[in-house]
Order: sequence, then structure tokens, then C-alpha cells
Amino acid sequence: MCGIAGLIQLDGSPVSPAILQRMTDAVRHRGPDGEGHWIEGNVGIGHRRLAIIDLSPAGHQPMVSADHRYVLTYNGEIYNFRELQAELQAKGYWFRSKCDSEVVLNALAEWGPKALDRFNGMFALVLWDRKEKKLLLARDRYGIKPLYTCRWGGSFAFGSEQKAITAIPGFETRMDRKALLEYFTFQNIFTDRTLIEGMELLPAGHYATLDLSEPSPELKRVQYWDFDFRQPTGKADVREYREELDRLFQQAVSRQLITDVELGSYLSGGMDSGSITAIAAKSFPYLKTFTCGFDLSSASGIELAFDERSKAEAMSYHFKTEHYEMVLKAGDMERSMPTLAWHLEEPRVGQSYPNFYAAKLASKFVKVVLSGAGGDELFGGYPWRYYRAVLNHSFDDYVEKYYQFWQRLVDDQRLKRMFAPIASDVADVDTRAIFRGVFRHHQEGLEGPEDYINHSLYFEAKTFLHGLLVVEDKLSMAHSLESRVPFLDNDLVDFAMACPVELKLNNLSEVMRLNENEPGDKQAKFFKKTRDGKQILRDVMARHIPEDVTRAEKQGFSAPDESWFKGESIDFVRRTLLNRNAKVYDFLDHDETVGLVGEHLSGERNHRLAIWSLLSIEEWCNQYQ
Repeated sequence: MCGIAGLIQLDGSPVSPAILQRMTDAVRHRGPDGEGHWIEGNVGIGHRRLAIIDLSPAGHQPMVSADHRYVLTYNGEIYNFRELQAELQAKGYWFRSKCDSEVVLNALAEWGPKALDRFNGMFALVLWDRKEKKLLLARDRYGIKPLYTCRWGGSFAFGSEQKAITAIPGFETRMDRKALLEYFTFQNIFTDRTLIEGMELLPAGHYATLDLSEPSPELKRVQYWDFDFRQPTGKADVREYREELDRLFQQAVSRQLITDVELGSYLSGGMDSGSITAIAAKSFPYLKTFTCGFDLSSASGIELAFDERSKAEAMSYHFKTEHYEMVLKAGDMERSMPTLAWHLEEPRVGQSYPNFYAAKLASKFVKVVLSGAGGDELFGGYPWRYYRAVLNHSFDDYVEKYYQFWQRLVDDQRLKRMFAPIASDVADVDTRAIFRGVFRHHQEGLEGPEDYINHSLYFEAKTFLHGLLVVEDKLSMAHSLESRVPFLDNDLVDFAMACPVELKLNNLSEVMRLNENEPGDKQAKFFKKTRDGKQILRDVMARHIPEDVTRAEKQGFSAPDESWFKGESIDFVRRTLLNRNAKVYDFLDHDETVGLVGEHLSGERNHRLAIWSLLSIEEWCNQYQ
């Protein structure tokens, strides 16, 4: 796990060693164990190392192939590297290290971009072909590891984080106003834009090439993999599915235990992290586990269930782990904002400061931590979301229903008023088209409710899960901590995508009748029928963790911000957002935004997500403008 960066001078001028040093210095937190630079004329490639497998100098990067043709800078872990190494050795390749980086290098030399299909793991990589003068950039299937690119003037740059590129002298950081509108529509960015104008995030499951032998080199992208949730053609035998899921899950966790440093696991009290901990604890006696809880002294309503420390402690006792926990208070959110915004670079998918503190806690004891991310998105963990668009007259009808639901912060009408000061700059942004564009390869053959459920699973894997993964990467690496996600093992993902919807959601037929016959205002009945997700996963995980955990309702990792924003943190919110000179009002209408904040502070409406987003964008402006 590392940080990568590089600079190509397209005009042929030489790369400055001092500039490349600044780029890698900007991401030193990603790799405190070593650094390396490779420069040849107008090509400069840099690396910061977090040593996890083969801690010796043999794993140093940038890594040059034995024939000196290829140069690799790589961030990630390939869990099947030993199998690939054996295959490459049979072809005549020899290895001087025991790390996966050298396997990646030789695999790319042997198979080119087709090697990406063979990698089971997480990665962002850049390979320079000195002979062909061609740059290959690639990102893993699911987007676990980020890779940013930017072209301006006669330069092309890349990095694990945006700050590696903004560190280049003379780079101008300007707010991408179109990306800002996209963010405030979905609390996420679905396109490859970022909040920095001209900066792009290479999409998950893509590689790109830049051919410097051409007169005018252009970055050319290719999608090599995509999610494909689908109903199987044959009748499902639930017993066979359960046995196969159990086998694949245990295999996935076991694969990701490979390390030469100490490894631990998050333990939230929920099923996903608990199941991972159960399997990992069999291989690591007294496995270290980590939980963040919340001070609920001022919480109310649903927030009273947000602290899962007691559940985590019970599972820690059950699996005999060495358990550590941390309690967050309102002031922790406030004091974390500057550091959080600098590391996160742009907010995505909800309040993320609890993840920041969880990673900080874990990093005090281990260098690798297992995370439960992906279980919900693969196995239907948010059924109340999918059921909102389970019956549709057409694909357009489905898109409209789901679009309305995924306006997480404010509706389009209010958003239009908020963005009035920069309306001309965002006039050509069609957020519905952006939403629909997520499905560009998945619009045909919709025959029944199961197909629409699979469309929703596809959408959330491409957008919501991707946002979670970007956040997870940034906030773990902020503390030089490698975060691994066993649910995103290739074989397990393939299984989940082909698993019948009826094995994930038990109440599909009941909810269909409810949608057809019930008045829309009976929300309680609707929500009662839509808490049935991840059924097959619950059945299988009951073999490994207590049944009261597998049968509990889904509980997200959320702080009681609704109460804190109008309680202990009210002065912070007022000081930041009711200030007419706040930088966010360079883009947003002051009166409309203040009105939204006021509705929350008075208890009229719950705008906790919108307030978090406003606070985050204000701090982004302080850090990057």
C-alpha cells in the first residue's frame, strides 16, 4: 500500500527532480517507509512506500523490469500474486523479491492490459513502456484505490491523491462549479469530475493509455470490467447457494490475511465486520479489533441506537479479540474538520469523520485493518431504497423514481435557488442525465421487479459503494493504515452478482402488493416490510456469529449529528454557516442557504446531511482555494 505520483512534460522538456519530490512529499502519509523517484527526460515517476509484504529493499519502487523496458509505480495489494508468480515463473520470469509489486510488473510485461483481469485485489498503477513510449494507467475493478489525472498546458500529471498534482508549482486550484452542483444533488460525484477544475478521477474498472510517440498524445480510456447483477436462468437451490457463499466468504477473508506486519479488524457490532472478525480470529489468536462509539447524552429518537459499542464488546468477548474502542463527542467533529478536509480532498456520501477517528485508533496498533465495506451493496443491505422503485411502467419511470430518492440533500427546486449566484456556470449541467448515464450499459431487457432490483444494486455499487471506497482509502491512508475489504474478492463478487434477488430480499412480493394497493402516506407499514435485506448472507453468517447479530436491523455507522448540530455544535454551525463572509457564499445564495440551516436549528426539518455538506465545502474552500 503506497502513494504514487508522476509528471510527463508533453512538450519534451525535462522533468524537474525538485518538482517530482514535491509531488511525492505531498502524499508522504501514504508511504512513510520509503520513497523513490525515476526520471528519464520528460518522464518522471514517483513513489511513497508503506511496506506490508516483503519489508526488504527488494520491494522498492519505482520498480524496473529485468530487461529495463518497463517502469512501475503501484499502490495496492494483489492477493493471488503467488499463483500468478508461479505461472510467470513457468514462462521463464525470475523474481528477486517476495512482494506482489514485482508480480504485477512482470504480469503487465507478459500480458499487457489483459493482466488486469487476472488481478484479485485492489490497485492503482502506472506503467511506463520505455520502448514504445507509452504510459498505462489502471485502477482496480471496484475503485478501492483512487488514481487522479490532470492535463494542463504542456504537462500531464497523475497521483494517488489530488494534492500530489496541486503541489506542482504554478498549478491553479479553481472550484469546478459543475462538480459542486453534482455533489449537492447526490452528496456524491457520479462522473469523473472532482471539485478541482481539470482534475479527473480515473473510473473504476478502467485503464487508460497515453502514447507519447504520437504527435498530439491524448489519454484514451478503456473499460475492462463492470458490475453485472443478473437473475440466473435456472431455479435456485438455496442450500447450494448457502454452501457456496460460506466457502467463498471464508476463502475471501483468508486470502486477505496475507501480511508481514500486524493485522487487525474493525468491529462495529454489525454482521459484516463481525463475520470478517470471526474468520480472521481463527488465524490470529487475540486479533486486535477496533470500534468507535458516540456520546449519546444529548441524542434522541433513532439516534439512541447509534452507539454499537456494547454489541462490539460482546462479539469481542465471543471471539477473544484484543479490543480497543473510542467514544466520539460533538467537539471531535469540530476539531477534525481542517485535517479531515485536507486528507479527504472532497466530501462524498455522508459524514465521514467517524471513519477518520476509527482509522486513527486502529493505526496506533496495526498497519493493516479489515473492513466490512461492500457487504450491503452486494447482498441488498438497503432494501427500503430498492423497493421505492420496484414497480415501474418503463425504464424512464424507474430512473425518475430513483433519481428523486437519490437527491440526498435538497430537492431540485431548492437547489436551483441555492445555486442562483452561479446559475450561468452550471446551466448546461443535466443532473438527471448524469444519473441516467450510470446505467448506460444496463437499460435493456427489464422484464420484472427482480430486474429493477438488480439495476438498483448496480447503481449503488457504481456510485454509493465507490464513494465509500474513496473515503475509506483517503481516511485510512491519512494514518498510514492499509484498509482491506474482503467482500470485494473477485470470486465472492461474481457469486453475489449472480445470486437470485429472492435469496437477498424475502418480502419482494409483499412490497409489490403494498406499492400497488397502499396509500403513499402509510410509511410505517412500508418501512416495516422493507427491512429484509441480505437474507442469504444472514443465514450463512449465523454459522459464524451470534444469531441476534445476524437478525438485527441494518444500522449504519453514523453519529448523532441531527442532535449535535442543533445542540452542542450549534455555535460551530452558526459561526461557520451564518457568517455572510463564509467562502461557500461565493457559490451559493446566502439567504436560501441560511434558511435551510435555520430549519434544522429550529427543529422544523432534519437537514443534517446538508449541513455536513455545507460545513465540508466551507472547509474545502479554506484548504484548497
